[in-house]
Amino acid sequence: MTVLDALDDDALLERARGGDAAAFDALLRPRRTRLWSVCLRVVGDRQDAEDALQDALTAAWLHLGSFRGEARFDTWLYRIASNAALAVARRRRERAVDPHELPEDGDLLRDHADQVADVDRVRRALATLPEQFREAVVLRELADLTYEEIAAHQGVGVQTVKSRLNRARTQLAAALA
Repeated sequence: MTVLDALDDDALLERARGGDAAAFDALLRPRRTRLWSVCLRVVGDRQDAEDALQDALTAAWLHLGSFRGEARFDTWLYRIASNAALAVARRRRERAVDPHELPEDGDLLRDHADQVADVDRVRRALATLPEQFREAVVLRELADLTYEEIAAHQGVGVQTVKSRLNRARTQLAAALA
């Protein structure tokens, strides 16, 4: 057991803000699996999720000083991860695929195309939502935050979050129908 293992999150956060990379690593260690899950759910691809996670960790380290503590650290961190994953997904979508580089196996290609089409449909449906609704859905469904955590993050009441999620889900169902 190291000295860092005995510190609580607030102490680790303070040390990390002071430039202590080991404290930052200790702070992220218990959160890494959930961050990975958020990235993987957004992009749907292990390699892209790895890129998104790396981008998220880098952004969190670089912007640690801007964390004001108004929301929980986890809420702030999961938002960075979901934003990084969405950025990777956008970059992936913008990359042109050369049909000559695709595998010969037609079934594999069709399965992959179906998965990409489904991910694109969901991404397009999410893009139609107002920003507050989209953010609430991503934080609830991808970051697995509670209604209270989302309310604190968005600066609204829990009932407003429930209403936004209900309306967002209704709009998503209509967009995907």
